[in-house]
Amino acid sequence: MKTSSRLLITFLLFLCFAFINPMQAQKSIKIQFDSNKEVSGQKIAIRDITPGLPTNWEEYNFVVLEFKSTTSQRFQVGFTTLAGYNELRVMSYAANGWIKLAIPLRFYRALPNAAMDLAATFNQPRYTGWINLGGKRGPLTGVDSIGIRMWAPINNPTIELKSIALSVDDPGDLYMETTPLVDEFGQWNLGDYEGKAKSLEQLKKEWAAEEAEPVSTKIYNYSKYGGYLNAKEKGTGFFRTEKKEGRWWFVDPDGYLFLSLGVDCVNPGGGGNALNIDKRRNLYKELPPEGIGTNPNRPNSASFGVWNLYRRYGNDYPIKSKEMVFKRMDKWGLNTIANWSSSEVTNLNQKPFMMQLRGLGIESGLMGLPDVYAPDFSTKIDAACKAFVEPYKDNPWVIGYFTGNEPSWLEQEVRLCDLILAEKGDKPIKTALQKYMAGGDTPERRKQFIFATFRTFLETVNKAVKKFDPNHLNLGMRFGHVPGKEILDICKGVFDVFSFNCYDLYPKTDFMDKIMEGTDLPMIIGEYHFGTVDRGMAQSLWQVNSQQERGIAYRYYTERAFAHPGLIGVAYFQWADQDFTGRNDGENYNCGFVDVTDRPYKYQVEATMETAKKLFDIHTNKIKPFDQAPIKPRGHGTIPDIWNK
Repeated sequence: MKTSSRLLITFLLFLCFAFINPMQAQKSIKIQFDSNKEVSGQKIAIRDITPGLPTNWEEYNFVVLEFKSTTSQRFQVGFTTLAGYNELRVMSYAANGWIKLAIPLRFYRALPNAAMDLAATFNQPRYTGWINLGGKRGPLTGVDSIGIRMWAPINNPTIELKSIALSVDDPGDLYMETTPLVDEFGQWNLGDYEGKAKSLEQLKKEWAAEEAEPVSTKIYNYSKYGGYLNAKEKGTGFFRTEKKEGRWWFVDPDGYLFLSLGVDCVNPGGGGNALNIDKRRNLYKELPPEGIGTNPNRPNSASFGVWNLYRRYGNDYPIKSKEMVFKRMDKWGLNTIANWSSSEVTNLNQKPFMMQLRGLGIESGLMGLPDVYAPDFSTKIDAACKAFVEPYKDNPWVIGYFTGNEPSWLEQEVRLCDLILAEKGDKPIKTALQKYMAGGDTPERRKQFIFATFRTFLETVNKAVKKFDPNHLNLGMRFGHVPGKEILDICKGVFDVFSFNCYDLYPKTDFMDKIMEGTDLPMIIGEYHFGTVDRGMAQSLWQVNSQQERGIAYRYYTERAFAHPGLIGVAYFQWADQDFTGRNDGENYNCGFVDVTDRPYKYQVEATMETAKKLFDIHTNKIKPFDQAPIKPRGHGTIPDIWNK
């Protein structure tokens, strides 16, 4: 059969099953999840939902699900094929609302090409939800059933599935309710929860109460820069590190021992940025007025977070909202503005801060590596580092600089070499690889080529940074997981501090020991967090059952981390919740210290204050860390098998 004829038949079948009197072709199926089980779900024959749907999906590019979930908790959507069971994670923005979500079938057929970092690689945005990739991949033939399952479901949620359709072209997503999903404050509009703002009058009353709260930093015994007044060493005017009696520390500019307790993405109103509003206007009850919460450089976007700051402070919100950031940090015991934060906040020089270097030539096509073989590479690195660090050279509030974030090529070196060799035309890194492989093409040699490339990159950047700013620390690469010995050997000679992101119940002692033994460097954790689903947002990379459990999880993780002799800093991700309808890659996590209405999460900040008061004694092993674990916490990793796949 000719391709054009097959496509015509495919299109007619799609119309028949998806659009022509769909109620005759659909049977709604309700899946009840059991919170008493570690994993709960159901497999359903596709013919019981949409009779007559083809079993060979190879000529289709999208599967369209029409469903309603009573929770924003992530769930797995998989299909049984001749090659086995194949699934990925889905998050719906519209808890308690009907939607159509079109999932690209390429996500089931093959793993994505690695991008700049891990989030950019695995997160895929849609208009009514988002998708996180991973798991088994293969051809979509003999498709006969759909599986929907959830790990540690909270409050016995349900998903009602009405139809499954196939499409060659992207049919788009659809929010099917008449009630807007997002209210005028940027909150979940299809459900209620403790602490939800019901009126502007309520918000103004709560804002005024916070502004009237007294603030005292004496309980933390902090110096000007956030070091400990009871532990003085030699001050150099800038942050440095020191190993004292077998334990690592930062030392602040005045010489006080310092442990960095920080938060990422400190940016007033920065968590509530709605994107692509022109393509999903019916999601929002009301949008910010022109000029308030809108950005002329980002068309079709609006910030509910900024709009709420305007409601709180009026025209003075740019100044007063930053003043509140520092008041909160003082009250909560936070002494560091960590990565991804607003320069308008850091440059006020009221709290120590960390930054990530920019302009280093890191390419998505190279899975987060630059082309170090380009003849002008060193010159460009010099210019980029000079432009970035020279303005901060004499600034004592700067702790240091990160070189990069979560390199996605780690453990995919062979695949990266394939991508390099497949590049069209001549490229310096391609030429260098071809020349290298003339001496033999083995997986191990490919790995060594990538490692050598990485070493050149790190050493070149470090040399340039120290040339233009010898006063501040090289804080490392913020690895997404602990790398092997060869990478640790490379880092040992370059970094002043080894940084890694660790989304877990707590950072395990054995891998922190591995880093210290492999590098003899102090460590900082660049990202971690906990969240839940009560507010209609996704539950973060590590879920807990309630807002109170978020506070418990924070203390359990953070205090255990600082009990390690090599750990001298952590940064919680992030200051404010992510936008309800997703950031650029779709993420919409409940992970903030403050919500979209600029109100702190009570249990989160109380936990932070308790931890901040104890960190010095925990790190010096005078007291034990908090030992109450959260109830049934769950990560985002591989879900235990409940079906024979």
